[in-house]
Amino acid sequence: MEQIQHNFVTVRGSNVVVFLHGFPEIWYSWRHQMVAVANAGFRAISPDYRGYGLSDTPPQPEKTTFSDLVADLVAILDHLGVNKVFLVAKDFGARPAYLFALFHPERVSGVITLGVPFVPPEPPKYQESLPEGFYISRWREPGRAEADFGRFDAKTVVRTIYILFSRSEIPIAEENQEIMDLADASTPLPPWFSEEDLATYGALYDKSGFKTALKVPYRSFEEDFGVTDPIVKVPALLIMGCKDYVFKFPGMEQYIKSGKAKEFVPDLDIIYLPEGTHFVQEQSPEVVNELILDFLNTHI
Repeated sequence: MEQIQHNFVTVRGSNVVVFLHGFPEIWYSWRHQMVAVANAGFRAISPDYRGYGLSDTPPQPEKTTFSDLVADLVAILDHLGVNKVFLVAKDFGARPAYLFALFHPERVSGVITLGVPFVPPEPPKYQESLPEGFYISRWREPGRAEADFGRFDAKTVVRTIYILFSRSEIPIAEENQEIMDLADASTPLPPWFSEEDLATYGALYDKSGFKTALKVPYRSFEEDFGVTDPIVKVPALLIMGCKDYVFKFPGMEQYIKSGKAKEFVPDLDIIYLPEGTHFVQEQSPEVVNELILDFLNTHI
């Protein structure tokens, strides 16, 4: 992306937007949104989590936690002199975003999440009602994803996961399959995801590998954050693609549509994109950019 340059800068003042990626994403997954908010007069920050992409790998990746990601966000903002931000998070990035809002509400102007609502910070129970081949169950098993991913280069791993996560069905392998076997080289990339995009992701994961990415999020769901009041007290927006496979997680659609999510996030708006998949910000950047900017301008 020629419009995005990597620089170390001193950032002061308000109207700062921090983008938090999911998996198998990286800072680059926000390329369209970073340019849009910057053109609208906001400052855009999109870090790679520790152990992802351009960030250094921690000395002990297997000990990385969600709390580390929240602490890193605090450190980044303090280093840049930023007192208050909007947080825009995708997929598992919703967890550190909302944890930051719970622990530091005075520093958050609002939270936008894509594909994942706020849920109380406790271990999910999806795997209890899904087959053994459920991708999260497989990736939580120490060594299994490492062996599965290790059969391919990083670019191929990202390619396969992007294809799987772009579908409307939850990735579930048969007993004699691995998750990487659910798509092959003949399966085309989504039309909104180019070979150039894939090469960028591949190069970033070539650098970082997947060890930290498997630890956080997939092997860290049992983490205890000591949250005593799980009510989010800042404005929030959930952008949900109706063809996002996450919608089919047991109980997820009901949780969102029944109003249960708003019990924890009282000032929550929800917008559904009928054709939206798991990667709505890349699939429909103009639509998502407009929704983000509307929220930002409403809550400045």
